[in-house]
Amino acid sequence: MKKILFMFVVAAMFSCNSKSQEATSAGTDEQPKDSDSKVTLLFIGDMMQHDGQIKAARQADGTYAYHCFDKVKPIIESADVAIANLEVTHAGPPHKGYPRFCAPDEYLYAIHNAGVDVLLTANNHCCDTGKKGLERTIDLLDSLKIPHLGTYKNAAERDRTYPLMVEKNGIKIALLNYTYGTNGIPTPQGNIVNLDNDREQIKKDIAKAKSMNPDVIIANMHWGIEYVLLPNSQQKEFAQWLLDQGVDHVIGGHPHVIQPAEVRQNAKTGEKNLVVYSLGNYVSNMTKPNCTGGLMVKLELEKKNGKVGYAGSSYGFVWVSRPAHNGKDFMIWPADNTEGMNNAEKAASATFFSNMRAHMQKNCVGIGEWK
Repeated sequence: MKKILFMFVVAAMFSCNSKSQEATSAGTDEQPKDSDSKVTLLFIGDMMQHDGQIKAARQADGTYAYHCFDKVKPIIESADVAIANLEVTHAGPPHKGYPRFCAPDEYLYAIHNAGVDVLLTANNHCCDTGKKGLERTIDLLDSLKIPHLGTYKNAAERDRTYPLMVEKNGIKIALLNYTYGTNGIPTPQGNIVNLDNDREQIKKDIAKAKSMNPDVIIANMHWGIEYVLLPNSQQKEFAQWLLDQGVDHVIGGHPHVIQPAEVRQNAKTGEKNLVVYSLGNYVSNMTKPNCTGGLMVKLELEKKNGKVGYAGSSYGFVWVSRPAHNGKDFMIWPADNTEGMNNAEKAASATFFSNMRAHMQKNCVGIGEWK
């Protein structure tokens, strides 16, 4: 029911033209504004598409079929709002993986069909295929009525649609998205990529978000050092700076490995703030240690007597099976549902889950694995 209601309103509010997602709202329902309610947000990590994934998805007739989300679709659809990082471009054929990602359109169709509601596009691969790729990705997202944020065709589009507002169950959420860079590829002329090196602009964005009277502001950051399991000093400082500016929660990605999370007590407001330093990979063909899976993080918000606050958070692990394990395809397996795995998948996933469980139990504060 979540999917039908949310996307119905999105379809009603967005058209496929340049005004496809106005800054006022990305989804709503008929919940009375002053009634008590809850919202569950689900954050999932990097949606990659390497050559091996493209090859495995290619069909005899030249089309592409993706089944990798089959095991996690029920989890994604169970959330009120599911948010993921789209770390590819959709420039059209020829399709290719690393180092300049250009995924088949069918990949985005599969992400959409899996129940993902909002996609982040500000990451270090957003300019991989130049102006055509950046703009065609936006067009494809708009054609599917998928709210998105992070990259824009021009400044006017950014001004009109950013920050992105999501309203669900009477709770308004302002979403922000920034990346540390674009792998040295210049932003195409006229286009906009939200970069994190301009803090004055970020301050203005937060002020604009506040002026829209959201209940919660969430910053989604593409930051950190690849393959490092702990956040560096810059990430820690930046997270605190964002909270000091009035952001309520910070969700990070980019390192391709899981970094810890913590729930902080805000000294100014008394509210609890969730900081997740890195969600890791959600789906990829990466085989480096600790890169074969990632996190899903649930953030629960609750409205009581007209006031919205933090109501809890938890995480679950995923691991990605590859043709090397099963002989045919990629599959994202949640840690709490591994029924149907073969022996090779069981052995490889058990090692990943065990290592990451120990890592998170040691380094997280105020948040644990969901039951």
